[in-house]
Amino acid sequence: MVVNKSKSAFRTIAEVGDELGVATHVLRFWETKFPQISPMKRSGGRRYYRPDDVELLRKIKELLYDKRFTIEGVQKLIKEKGVKAFVGEEIMPDFFEPAPQIELSEQARELIVGTINDLKQIHSELSKSIA
Repeated sequence: MVVNKSKSAFRTIAEVGDELGVATHVLRFWETKFPQISPMKRSGGRRYYRPDDVELLRKIKELLYDKRFTIEGVQKLIKEKGVKAFVGEEIMPDFFEPAPQIELSEQARELIVGTINDLKQIHSELSKSIA
């Protein structure tokens, strides 16, 4: 499959598998062994890998397949050095930094709380109508 996406685009598991030459079941297995790999999951469980995830998977594949590390060896390496040192500067800085705290005005906060309450009300009414 030929994928013509920008470098910053999210990729499906099939696209990542094709790009790395690894079966999709292997990528799912690696997710269980390396908690640092955490693709976004949408409805139906469809995975979307960030560019950072793809780079980390590329490095894991290189260590496992080319340099013949064991899974435990790669886990230990990531734990000792950290993901940033492990993968290098190719990883985007926001991969490691927590989301910035946003200061909201009182008016914005009230609007958000009101919207949440409205959604709860709608959910309640829909639940009653379904039952």
